[in-house]
Amino acid sequence: MPQRPFVQRIDTICGILDAASGQPGDSAVQDYEKLGAFYLGREHDLASEQTGTAPLLYDAKDLTTHAVIIGMTGSGKTGLGVGLIEEAAIDGVPVIAIDPKGDLGNLLLTFPDLTAADFEPWVDPAAATTQGNTVAAHAKAQAELWRKGLASWDQDGARIRRLKEAAEFGIFTPGSTAGIPISVLSSFDAPSAALRDDAEAFAERIQATAISILTLLGIDADPLSSREYILISNILQHAWQAGRSLDLPGLIGAIQSPPVQRIGVMDLEAMYPAKERFALAMQLNNVLASPGFASWMQGQALSARSLFYTDAGRPRVSILSIAHLTDAERMFFVTMLLGEIIAWMRAQPGTSSLRAVLYMDELFGYMPPTANPPSKMLFLTLLKQARAYGLGLVLSTQNPVDLDYKGLSNTGTWFIGRLQTERDKNRVLDGLEGAGAGGGPFDRGAMEQTLAGLGKRVFLLHNVHETEPVVFHTRWALSYLPGPLTRDQIRRLTQATPHSAPAESVPAPGKAPRAPRAPVEAATAAMERPVLDPGIHQYFLPVTMPGEGPLTYYAQIVGAAEVFFTSRTHGIDLQRAFVFGAEPVDGSVALDWDWAEALAVDITALEDQAPADATFGPLAPAARRATNFREWERDYKTWLRKVQALTLFRSKTFKQVSAPDESEADFRIRLQQLARERRDLEVGKLRARYEKSAGRLRERLRSAERKIEEQKAQASQKKIESALSIGGALLGAFLGRKRLSSSTVSRVGTAARRAGYAAKEIRDVREAEADAAELQAKLDAEGEAFAADVARLEGEIDAQTEVLDTVQVRARSSDIDIRFVALLWSPYRRSADGRTRPA
Repeated sequence: MPQRPFVQRIDTICGILDAASGQPGDSAVQDYEKLGAFYLGREHDLASEQTGTAPLLYDAKDLTTHAVIIGMTGSGKTGLGVGLIEEAAIDGVPVIAIDPKGDLGNLLLTFPDLTAADFEPWVDPAAATTQGNTVAAHAKAQAELWRKGLASWDQDGARIRRLKEAAEFGIFTPGSTAGIPISVLSSFDAPSAALRDDAEAFAERIQATAISILTLLGIDADPLSSREYILISNILQHAWQAGRSLDLPGLIGAIQSPPVQRIGVMDLEAMYPAKERFALAMQLNNVLASPGFASWMQGQALSARSLFYTDAGRPRVSILSIAHLTDAERMFFVTMLLGEIIAWMRAQPGTSSLRAVLYMDELFGYMPPTANPPSKMLFLTLLKQARAYGLGLVLSTQNPVDLDYKGLSNTGTWFIGRLQTERDKNRVLDGLEGAGAGGGPFDRGAMEQTLAGLGKRVFLLHNVHETEPVVFHTRWALSYLPGPLTRDQIRRLTQATPHSAPAESVPAPGKAPRAPRAPVEAATAAMERPVLDPGIHQYFLPVTMPGEGPLTYYAQIVGAAEVFFTSRTHGIDLQRAFVFGAEPVDGSVALDWDWAEALAVDITALEDQAPADATFGPLAPAARRATNFREWERDYKTWLRKVQALTLFRSKTFKQVSAPDESEADFRIRLQQLARERRDLEVGKLRARYEKSAGRLRERLRSAERKIEEQKAQASQKKIESALSIGGALLGAFLGRKRLSSSTVSRVGTAARRAGYAAKEIRDVREAEADAAELQAKLDAEGEAFAADVARLEGEIDAQTEVLDTVQVRARSSDIDIRFVALLWSPYRRSADGRTRPA
């Protein structure tokens, strides 16, 4: 099979680097994993059943057009998937991996020291017994097996260590606390304003959420005919459009008392009577009340951002283990997850480089050719649209007949392993023919013959970005692969693996927390409402927490302002609202804004009066005088201008400044993607430049090698002719005559001249060999220059370690609009245990 250009290019450059290093094959993989190329294995010849020595490297950018892995049980499909995820992590690309079987948790079994003690907790005791070994002896054998296996593929413990350091790995278990628990209820939070403004994206998010909820209840949620779907989607739309979030209790209440009275042109009661709505609410309430569902409300919120990156912006490999869930629960979670990923994706800027990977192991049932489960629509959306955002999908299955091949027409890479039946082969051939390739017409007969010859861990790589398919043998996995992990193993592994704490929850729109101030537990009795100077504005936080007992209000000074920030240099033109609260005290400085706390309160919801039976806590005398409020307002404006500046992060390397609301972690993530794009561009230029130069040298070297062979053949022929000529002349002289005749002397002279010609041919061989050696030396020099440029590129792309500058953008006094500085009263109740809590 002819080589594809990329493979040929890689082989050439790998050869250059091998020659430059002086140690053939010892570092080619490590050099090229820095260039956005995934080391997946080595080319394999089906006819001879021999695996070559040159690494097969897959261009990471090609994964933006998605990939599918197909192979029967035992084909090595999981090993290939694990290897691909490992390569993505090494390259700093985050991965979300959906794991229905429990195999992908093996990605956390990485042991750089390759000691038996590392392997022992994870080996199968039954396998050890079967082989007549103790667990310790079996662990030692497994450690040695992995050491030798890695070495045979030019890998070692250092590469395992690099994998561990490149990303944070974690196993997340929705509906279980075995791994890192993850809560799906926060996915009912209102989407961002940007997503709400995108009509298509907003509709998709509503549809995905409504369908996933009904899937959990076992209800067929057809968007056109299901009353349940129409009702829930209208409830979500009404709340989210107003920026309000919903949790399950809130959704249950809204089903009973919907915020809308008409659906389309029909009256709600006629379309969906209250009695029937109550039955739906009861179904949802039963789910919420069931003991097993409590675990669904634990853990960090379901967030694509948090699954792809840590709080510090470090890439993550998040394995979503769902083997323990029922089919309905799996579909519910996968649908919610895909909806969250789509929402995250749409918030990203476009890119031509690989930004992140979504991997799904065993796609069976999630994208079938005829049925329409809720996950299918979302997968099809991702396959069609994710490329523009740099999100690559990798979908794996052992059941080719269960895939929607029309949907996979958007898939650019096919990894085909050993197939079980002729029906499977025919279905795959149909899919390959539909997917097309970058080269000539599809040869179905040749492809069928190739598929029939595939063995264990041998795959056909069909990539639309290349002109020819290639057969390869997968490399040895860096991770130990003992098989599916049990819940107890996941628990032990999670406890033993350090992972960053989940991000603190950010108040969702419509669910702002109460003022953070908590009153001091004063021994003095509550008082009546204090008398204030005329002109002092006072407001009351509304009571939102139901309860019994009298209300007591405690005060603080609150300042509300609208501040405009402008900067031509950094392209800033925005408006921000600030609300800060501070405690008034007795003393020379009655109020210090430096001790103020930001309050997440909606000033439009503040009330002018307290309940008639309310009592009030103590109030500092300074807060009763109107003149102090005028002074505090001037101080507040000055404090906002000096202290509440807009802080931006600046990268000198990339000449970039963060957006106003962009955290340092998110800025570093953006820089890393920018670095990856720059790297891919530079790599393309390097490859083109060095391949052009190396191609010329390689052609000259091939000519020199042909010349050597020709000269050797000619020299050999001249030697034979010379020997025969001299031998014949001398033999005739000795046998025919006692004295040499003139003709015999002439024949001997001719033979001698032929011997001289033979010697000249030998000299020509040596000169040709010298020319070839000179060309090889030039190729070596090209390799050294290439390696230097590779090292330079690698040093430029690490945005995680760059020291960032900060830029302060302060508002002008004329751009600070003080809405008010007033007295804010917050309601509290004293509970039965004697503690005072917000009301």
